[in-house]
Amino acid sequence: MMRGLVALAVLIAVGLLKLPVERNLAALHRQEHFRGVEFNLDLREKIGQLGFIAALSGFRAIVADALFIQAYSAWENTEWGRMLLLFRQITTLQPRVLLFWDTAAWHMAWNASVAAMNDQKQPRLALRVKAQRECFALGKDFLERGIKNNPDRPELYEALARLYKEKYKDHERASEYYAKAAALPEAAPWDRRFSAYELSYCERREREAYERLRSLYDEGEKERLPTLVKRLKFLEDKLEIPQEQRIPETGSFKR
Repeated sequence: MMRGLVALAVLIAVGLLKLPVERNLAALHRQEHFRGVEFNLDLREKIGQLGFIAALSGFRAIVADALFIQAYSAWENTEWGRMLLLFRQITTLQPRVLLFWDTAAWHMAWNASVAAMNDQKQPRLALRVKAQRECFALGKDFLERGIKNNPDRPELYEALARLYKEKYKDHERASEYYAKAAALPEAAPWDRRFSAYELSYCERREREAYERLRSLYDEGEKERLPTLVKRLKFLEDKLEIPQEQRIPETGSFKR
C-alpha cells in the first residue's frame, strides 16, 4: 500500500514538473507556427513501416528527403497522382521547409495542369479544362497551407501571387499577396512594385494604383524602372491627370 502511494506521489510530482515545460513547448510551437506532424495510419501507409518508424525516431528530415527523391521520379514519369500523395506526406513531415511547399505547388499548378490540358486520352475539351483547374486548385492549396505553417516568410506569398497572376488571371488577388509579402521583414525589394503593377490592371482601382506607383516613382531613380514608368503613363492617360502633374515624357529611368 505504502509503495503504491509513493509511486502515485512521484507520478503527480513529475506531472506537475512537466506542466510548465509542456506549456513552454506549446507556446514555442505556436510562435514558430509549427503545426506538427500527423503520425497516423495514413502516413504509415504512404511511407511504409520502416519510414514511419524512422519518422517516429526523429529522422523526419531524412524520410522527407527520401520521399522528395521519389516525388522527383514520379514527376519524370508523369505519375501525377503518386507525386501528389508523396508531396502531401513530405510537407506533413517537414512543414517549415519552403522548398517542399513551393515545388509541390509548381508541379501541380504548372506541370500537371499542362499535362491535363494536353491529355490526348480525353477528347472533351470541357473535361480537360476542368482537370486543369483542379490542378490549379491543388497548387493553390499547397501554397495556402505552406503560408499557414510559415506566415513569417515572404517566398510563399510571392509564389501564390504568381499563381493568381499567371493561372487565374486574378490581378487583384495577385496584388494582395505581393503586398503581404512586402509587409514582411525579409521581403524582396520588388514586392511593393509588383503589388502596384498588378493593381494597375484592376478596374475601379486605378486611382489607388496610380498613387502607389507615383509614390514609388517619387522615391528616386532606383524605382524608375521601365515597367513602372509605362504603367504610370497608362494610368495618367486613363485618369486624365493634368499635364503639369505628369511625369516627364523623356525622363531618365533605370534600365
